[in-house]
Amino acid sequence: MSKTTHFGFQTVAEEEKAKKVAGVFTSVASKYDVMNDLMSAGLHRIWKRFAVSISGVRAGDRVLDVAGGSADMSRLFLKKVGSGGQVVLTDINNAMLRVGRDRLLDEGIVTPTSQCDAEHLPFPDNYFDCVNISFGLRNVTHKDAALREMTRVLKPGGRVIVLEFSKVAKPLEKGYDLYSFKLLPLMGKLVADDPDSYRYLAESIRMHPGQEELKQMMTDAGLSRVDYFNLTGGVVAVHRGYKL
Repeated sequence: MSKTTHFGFQTVAEEEKAKKVAGVFTSVASKYDVMNDLMSAGLHRIWKRFAVSISGVRAGDRVLDVAGGSADMSRLFLKKVGSGGQVVLTDINNAMLRVGRDRLLDEGIVTPTSQCDAEHLPFPDNYFDCVNISFGLRNVTHKDAALREMTRVLKPGGRVIVLEFSKVAKPLEKGYDLYSFKLLPLMGKLVADDPDSYRYLAESIRMHPGQEELKQMMTDAGLSRVDYFNLTGGVVAVHRGYKL
């Protein structure tokens, strides 16, 4: 019997989840940035800058941007590492990767890109100074495997940064649920003509591990001194762990 996992609130066979997630992101790729600005009222830009600011990345460092999508994080990290460093942009979804790569090229930025699975990273051990995954971990079928892979390719002393939607503070729950399950699919329909993909987004957030659970998962993957920072009342959290 096939093992099962979650696709939003649905229970699906593990081998089906990657295909379904790919369908979602292929569908939304062309409107991804517009919807990010609308959904977060522009706050996603502040969240991303904060994640980069606590990463400890310096000039000359090597950074891996996992599930990098439209390359927002890669662009920010490139400013940090300078001409002597390197940022590798990856995504499992070709449509999203092309959006990110083309955006960078349009700005005159050339950086390595690789279409690959977060659970099977095609990079050597102990190679990167920082590994980042922003708004991508919740879509991974085996999150524990992805975290182990990110730890494997990280140099001793390096950091894994996970920026992801998380569990909101109790007083915000009712309003956040109304926004997520009513307004978000409506925006998806009006702007991207795709309410189902944004309904999945809301559901996937609810199925993602909370702050303490993800902290433990990162520790179990081999990271040390794991801490996290709640932003916007816990709507998102930035987790940081070190490879010692």
